[in-house]
Amino acid sequence: MKRISSVVLPLLLVSLLAAGCSGNSGGSDAGQVQVWLTTPDQSKLLQQEDSLKLTRAKDLDETVITIDDHTVYQQMDGFGASLTDSSAWLIANKLNDTQREELMNKLFDYEAGIGISYMRVPLGASDFALENYTFDDMPAGESDPELKKFSIDHDKEYIIPTLQQALKMNPDLKLMGTPWSAPGWMKTSDSVIGGSLRPDAYEPFANYLTKIIQAYEAEGVPFDAITPQNEPHYTPEDYPGMRMEPVEQAELIKNYLGPAFEKNNIKSKIVIWDHNWEEPYYPLTILNDPEALQVVDGTAFHGYAGEVGNQAQVHDAHPDKNLYFTESSGGAWSTDFGGNLKWDMENLIIGATRNWSKVVLKWNLALDENYGPTIGGCKDCMGVVTINQNSGDVTYNSEYYSFGHASKFVKSGAYRIESGPSVSGEIEQVAFKNPDGSIVLVVLNAASADKELTVKIGSKSFAYTMPAGAAATFVWPGTDSK
Repeated sequence: MKRISSVVLPLLLVSLLAAGCSGNSGGSDAGQVQVWLTTPDQSKLLQQEDSLKLTRAKDLDETVITIDDHTVYQQMDGFGASLTDSSAWLIANKLNDTQREELMNKLFDYEAGIGISYMRVPLGASDFALENYTFDDMPAGESDPELKKFSIDHDKEYIIPTLQQALKMNPDLKLMGTPWSAPGWMKTSDSVIGGSLRPDAYEPFANYLTKIIQAYEAEGVPFDAITPQNEPHYTPEDYPGMRMEPVEQAELIKNYLGPAFEKNNIKSKIVIWDHNWEEPYYPLTILNDPEALQVVDGTAFHGYAGEVGNQAQVHDAHPDKNLYFTESSGGAWSTDFGGNLKWDMENLIIGATRNWSKVVLKWNLALDENYGPTIGGCKDCMGVVTINQNSGDVTYNSEYYSFGHASKFVKSGAYRIESGPSVSGEIEQVAFKNPDGSIVLVVLNAASADKELTVKIGSKSFAYTMPAGAAATFVWPGTDSK
């Protein structure tokens, strides 16, 4: 995992958090535009401001943003992060019941918190785990092609209960499962570390993924989608990974995984790549295979190298296939709240969605004060929240607020809608229409000075002064905007 300046840790007051996340996030009174603001100096953190009034639009010399809710693009599934083994263990074991309930509400409830609606779940250990494990580990030199030793008991201890609690708080929550490695006996390395999938293990691996989905669903935790391999072009030396070339992934999907899903009536989508923006040729190679194309739902990207605009290359070549953004981490290498807020808004909340992502995720949902637990890889990555192992105190990091500007307001099933150009380094923006008809506009003032913002939709408009470097979300009923 390559580092980038993304997002990190300000020490924030719980009182500010509570104030910033109170109020009705689902819409606004007739003719009223709700405003939620985060400033780079942290004086306002997802704080609700005085509502604005939609008025009859006047002849304007310059309209910064013109909303057209009749021109729609991709349908959104949600915004969120990954519930790694480390994240789930901290939430389950380092918080008392009151602390856990408060945190889960602030993560998953739309009113009390930011309403996370999509999460990625490592299938077995990632670098952020307490130990290396898969769901069918065998002693070196032994194998289990019939998967007789298969068990998800490890995840039943604290991962699945945490997911069950999250699903109870937000029934709209969807999950994506991703393995960092097949069981070692399926690989050329005979280990979860290094190596690639053995040719004779394609069928057992497809059956293994099928059994994971079935076992999780039996616990009331269904997977919306899976990717066959995390970061297939990176093979780490100190935590699970598995090299997989595009022709190999295509072979696995079209001849083994797709048929296994069909045979077992698995409805989970198959999503490919799950790696950086810089190699769009990888998913295009698979999507250009007519047989693989039939079973692939879309492509997942990470943000550690390349540019977000590369997503559009894949969309333009295969516009009927979905795009997902599934990983980017903040870390101790970047401690400027305003800079981190700006990066996430520009590249992920606005950039990824304007480049066709229907899902946008950060990496770890929660890590501790020492950037762990971890078994390798990144030694200073940070979660959306930081949980102190000794006290159970929770720090809400900057991505909590950047992602909250979308996740709290853009509901699962919303569509991105036309909102005109987003001007890099100036007013950057993206708009959505929720299933209830309400309009959500997310705006970043990336300039170093305050900006006068005018928004027009139909015959109505409103104006607002955006502070320099600030992010804002505007919500109003679509029926009042004609």
